[in-house]
Amino acid sequence: MTQMPGLLDTEAIRKDFPILDRQVHDGRKLVYLDNAATSQKPRQVLDALSEYYERYNANVHRGVHVLAEEATALYEGARDKVAAFVNAPSRDEVIFTKNASESLNLVANMLGWADEPYRVDHETEIVITEMEHHSNIVPWQLLAQRTGAKLKWFGLTDDGRLDLSNIEEVINEKTKIVSFVLVSNILGTVNPVEAIVRRAQEVGALVCIDASQAAPHMPLDVQALQADFVAFTGHKMCGPTGIGVLWGRQELLEDLPPFLGGGEMIETVSMHSSTYAPAPHKFEAGTPPIAQAVGLGAAIDYLDAIGMDRVLAHEHALTEYAVRRLAEVPDLRIIGPTTAEDRGAAISFTLGDIHPHDVGQVLDEEGIAVRVGHHCARPVCLRYGIPATTRASFYLYSTPAEIDALVDGLEHVRNFFG
Repeated sequence: MTQMPGLLDTEAIRKDFPILDRQVHDGRKLVYLDNAATSQKPRQVLDALSEYYERYNANVHRGVHVLAEEATALYEGARDKVAAFVNAPSRDEVIFTKNASESLNLVANMLGWADEPYRVDHETEIVITEMEHHSNIVPWQLLAQRTGAKLKWFGLTDDGRLDLSNIEEVINEKTKIVSFVLVSNILGTVNPVEAIVRRAQEVGALVCIDASQAAPHMPLDVQALQADFVAFTGHKMCGPTGIGVLWGRQELLEDLPPFLGGGEMIETVSMHSSTYAPAPHKFEAGTPPIAQAVGLGAAIDYLDAIGMDRVLAHEHALTEYAVRRLAEVPDLRIIGPTTAEDRGAAISFTLGDIHPHDVGQVLDEEGIAVRVGHHCARPVCLRYGIPATTRASFYLYSTPAEIDALVDGLEHVRNFFG
């Protein structure tokens, strides 16, 4: 096929990712289309992790020897990189966690223990959406169960978008927190942040955004979003597992209580009481994910060198092509928006009455890695009356040829099942 405008130089980029050279199942070339679950890691990140453990490994903040000081500089340097990557007003607004799930749980627990005006209790309401990942449903269910707060949500339209027709009813004067995903991991939908944030601000509610499927794929500006909290994870954006981020407005972090207690998050401790360190350390109890933060910093360096605008353009071109090619497959139904506009690079679909697990298994035998199941978004599957979906998701190293391989593989699936 001819070169599509907007595509990155994937031939050069793929050389940075050793795993993409793998062959599976008797010499079949690996076609990795499971990037919404986790991305692959470039050699630059792998080298940064290895170098940290070989040359700088020490615990941070508490030592005066050279290794401790160097490890602290690398760890805190990673915080600076994250702050710049998301355009945070202050580096002290960046909290390291182990993943986005922990970041979202941190917000829920802070609000459950907070004093007024932030406290969630039996007289207040929590708002989420039907398209959320379980990590942005279960923490709020737990908070509602503990406090007696009412949990409400926006439903979905038939084409996979949020139904905001009743936004003034759902978000009202009782609402304390509105938490929603920026880009759906199952539908690919890019949500209308401005409308939701504007309504939340009208009633004085806080806003938390799950940006796990946004941070790896597009420029992320927390100031432009005008949210109060933004969560994302490192392993989906070329970084290692075990590192996540919660960004929060500084005045909120100063006022809200910590969730975890232990070393480093304290100022003074006696047998009767303790006082806490300023944010972000107030929310980072114990030994943090030091090497993982260093790896995330290296991943941000890598993405910055390419340019997030270019990553977004590349994935948009690929998604346009994928939607067009998948439309050629008989009996295939895309679950979610069926155009490339206002959607991310994850496409979920069903294939006739063939179970997605069978689709995924046959594709795997062809060397094609996709994700099958609920994608930790079971309410979406219930909404559309399907047992599960097959999901193909792309990233900066994905190519049109891999989409062609997916379409050919789906034809093999159809033939296999008659």
